[in-house]
Amino acid sequence: MLKPRKHADIALLRINYLRGPNIWTYRPVLEVWLDLGGLEDFPTNLLPGFNDRLVTLLPALLEHTCGVGEPGGFLERLHEGTWTGHVLEHVVIELLNLADMPTGFGQTRSTSRPGVYRMVFRARDEQVARTALAQGHRLLMAAINAEPYGAADVARAIEEIRTKVDDCYLGPSTACIVAAATERRIPHIRLNDGNLVQLGYGASQRRIWTAETDMTSAIAEGIAHDKDLTKSLLATCGVPVPEGEIVSSAEAAWEAAQEIGLPVVVKPTDGNHGRGVSLDLNNQKDVEDAFLLAEPEGSDVMVERFVRGHEHRLLVVGGRVVAAARGETAWVTGDGTSTVVELVDAQLNTDPRRGNDEGCPLGRIETCEDGAIVLDLQRQGLSPQAVPAAGREVLIQRNGNVSIDCTDEVHPEVDHIVSLAARVVGLDIAGIDVVAQDISRPLHEQGGAVVEVNAGPGLLMHLKPAAGAPRPVGRAICDHLFPDTPEHAKKDGSQQVPVGRIPLVGIAGSQGSQHIARLVAWLLHLSGRHAGLACDDGLFLDQRCIDSASSAHWEAGQRLLMNRSVQAAVFENGAESILRDGLAYDCCQVGVVTDLGGASGLAEFDITEEAQMYRVLRAQVDAVLPGGAAVLNATPADLAAMQTLCDGEVIFYSTDPTAAALAAHRENNGRALYLRQDQIVLATGATEAFLPGLGKLMAWRGRNQRGEMSEATLLAATGAAWALGIPLNLIGAGIEAFGPLEKTMAGAL
Repeated sequence: MLKPRKHADIALLRINYLRGPNIWTYRPVLEVWLDLGGLEDFPTNLLPGFNDRLVTLLPALLEHTCGVGEPGGFLERLHEGTWTGHVLEHVVIELLNLADMPTGFGQTRSTSRPGVYRMVFRARDEQVARTALAQGHRLLMAAINAEPYGAADVARAIEEIRTKVDDCYLGPSTACIVAAATERRIPHIRLNDGNLVQLGYGASQRRIWTAETDMTSAIAEGIAHDKDLTKSLLATCGVPVPEGEIVSSAEAAWEAAQEIGLPVVVKPTDGNHGRGVSLDLNNQKDVEDAFLLAEPEGSDVMVERFVRGHEHRLLVVGGRVVAAARGETAWVTGDGTSTVVELVDAQLNTDPRRGNDEGCPLGRIETCEDGAIVLDLQRQGLSPQAVPAAGREVLIQRNGNVSIDCTDEVHPEVDHIVSLAARVVGLDIAGIDVVAQDISRPLHEQGGAVVEVNAGPGLLMHLKPAAGAPRPVGRAICDHLFPDTPEHAKKDGSQQVPVGRIPLVGIAGSQGSQHIARLVAWLLHLSGRHAGLACDDGLFLDQRCIDSASSAHWEAGQRLLMNRSVQAAVFENGAESILRDGLAYDCCQVGVVTDLGGASGLAEFDITEEAQMYRVLRAQVDAVLPGGAAVLNATPADLAAMQTLCDGEVIFYSTDPTAAALAAHRENNGRALYLRQDQIVLATGATEAFLPGLGKLMAWRGRNQRGEMSEATLLAATGAAWALGIPLNLIGAGIEAFGPLEKTMAGAL
């Protein structure tokens, strides 16, 4: 049998992460420039055995629809013959799917250079995407050249991607809040490599760090960490808590236990995750041993009355219970031959719900390392290495297994009590630990009590309960941060600013875009907003230059969006910036496109003629929100055609009042701007009016002797201000008063 021809590796010429809306999609993607080399002459139908080898390694490729639009479409393309760059796209997507990072978007397009392609795929995280690309490239070349590569290699590739996901992606608690925000079209910006995330833009933003928010008081968090202080405050306000006492020695712990009455609990006053907690202690040795266990876990040790019942965790968000989970004790049954450690591993740790990663609702039980487990075993006359008799039930863990949803069982009185507890401590989000025999009955009827209040509670037990229905806790937290009718979501003229957003204006094109940006920022400033501006002239904050370097790029735009003082922002978006990074924002209120020029100088991106600029600059129109507006130059017919791309309103402008697109738009009762009698005319359908406050343009031209702003530029800026709902008389007066922005006062943003 002849060996398959050996093919050189597909060369990865350039890898570029597009972080914002771009020429491919409105989501982040990894763009890869590929050189197929000799494989350009070998589509898949000319590679003997390749299709079978590939599908054997990744059977789910049979379900990929590809351009055919139905399962099996990609396989059909393989048999017909498709190029290996396209195959790499599908291999990477499938590896991401198998690594639990579902990815449905990908494209591969040829360039002007033979054998060179641009391949892109959806990339939530750049490092994860790069890892998937490397693994997909390795798998593909092995399949092409019939090299040794089997199921074990595929499993290792998937595991490497999963490891990178664990290293780079948000934790489950943060991710569920971000996902809920995304469902409501609230944007987010990750502020560090961990779980600090900004939801919303500028002055409308909120910040979360796992399940803590910027509304979480530092004082309240400090109180919650001090269990004795928490209990004292709760008891004062009528919340039932077990009486207790802080002790400084094992002997004092036993004395306190006798005064309180057995059984008791011994725990650190400021520990967490149940570490160092011992329950149901009934004799001196157990109490003293428990003190030694608790002492290293906190600054002080507390002895308190043991409350009989099940452990419950109730999640309070914004003053109401949104989820509840119940715990269960963990037991093993002896077989007469296995040690306790072996029984735990066989009977408990094999539960698929248990694990050490954040995706498991139950933690793996480390019998020898957990002092509380060792102490409970000693109380039963056992050790981790002991062999229980056949049929003997051994208690392993009293707490730490809170994962059974019981939200619908919570009694209204219990809801009231735990919500009160959160308010007393001062937490907007709290995990309240309650011990009760039956959570569907009032606590006072059964001697139940609130035993702990936790700041920054974990959410996984509610997202992935071991039993019962998952609860939408991410949505509850998102709604708490962004109510449907928050005070900061106010009317701006005729436009309703979406929750979590501020008015954003993006300007694209090669003709006067920086001057349009400067004038629009000036008009926003006059309208009373603290406006930010990122343009080629620099970075400006409320008319003050804080960075004189060119700022018409993604990084500068992000600086504005992260600034809490910015109430509106204007961005100049050059074609190169869109091609290299994408837009700095996910969506905008107003998008302006002046022309389709600027192709010269973009050969690096395989852009050589103006006809290609439509696809580049349409990103600005694609990004307009449904309640926003695209302001388009009506004179070039191909640019005017962008109106079909806009999810919001379209406002046309032209120095020629007879422009065909403008006239047709007015017939459909659309808004338009043009010049007549040397004045700016604003029209809505057949209704026309001169822009008040400006007068004839002759005087304006005299003041604008340097010719930095053309009449078309003036119309575009006026259209953007009109779309923002700025009063017309203010627009006219603002244009009269407009002067160059000062760049001499540098400061910190």
